[in-house]
Parts: sequence; structure tokens; C-alpha cells
Amino acid sequence: MVQRQIITLHTALREELVDITSAIEAITQKMTIKNGVLSVYAQGATAAIMIQENWDQSVPRDVVHFLQKIIPRGVWLHDQQDGNGDAHLKAGLIGPSETIPLIEGKLGLSTWQGIFFCEFDGPRSERTIVCTALGN
Repeated sequence: MVQRQIITLHTALREELVDITSAIEAITQKMTIKNGVLSVYAQGATAAIMIQENWDQSVPRDVVHFLQKIIPRGVWLHDQQDGNGDAHLKAGLIGPSETIPLIEGKLGLSTWQGIFFCEFDGPRSERTIVCTALGN
């Protein structure tokens, strides 16, 4: 069986990690699929999905700062087009999706793991996340 839900959100900063764990949990509670996998996919070439610690807010900020250091803004060929070459590289490095096990109707995350939407070209009034569950 396959079930799909869409999440839309807005972002406030050019670069940020937004904890979407509770929104994903709410979706999975409404699904009839209780055991299988859940794909969480960010639509957009300058966005990504990451599983990371969500207990300490310094971790998402550290991720953003690390990516800013290794992929600086304003030095890429694509910047000549629309000034967001770094955003494309960051999104490509992190990747557009994560797959999480569904176990008895709950996300198979560890105690400290959360699911983050990674914005690298914000702020945006609307971003779309596609959640697809496969299982029974």
C-alpha cells in the first residue's frame, strides 16, 4: 500500500534548518500504514532534508555554519545567473530526501533524532515536502 501527504511551510531566513518532526509525526498518525518506510522529500533545488539531533538547538545552527564555511556565498559560476550557487551546492550535498522506518505506526527515530527541512535560499513564503509511506 502507498499513501502520500504534502506538507507546506514557510521559512524565515536565507539559511536555516526547520524541525519538522512533529509535523511528520502528525501525518504518520493519520495514515493507515503502520509498518514500512516513510520517504520525506523536499521539492526545490535549493532545499534538502536532514536527520539530525533535535534536542540541542546549537546542532542545527552548527550545521548551517559548517556549510557556510565549506560552501561560501558569492564565488560560484551559477551566482552570475541568480546569486544562489551556494544554495544549490548545499542542497545537493545534503540531499533532497530521507527514508525513515515506520514501526507500529511510529517513526523509527532514536531518542535524539529529528527531521529537518533545510532551507538554503530563503526566506520563502511556501516550501513543499512530499511524504510517501510504503508498507502495510
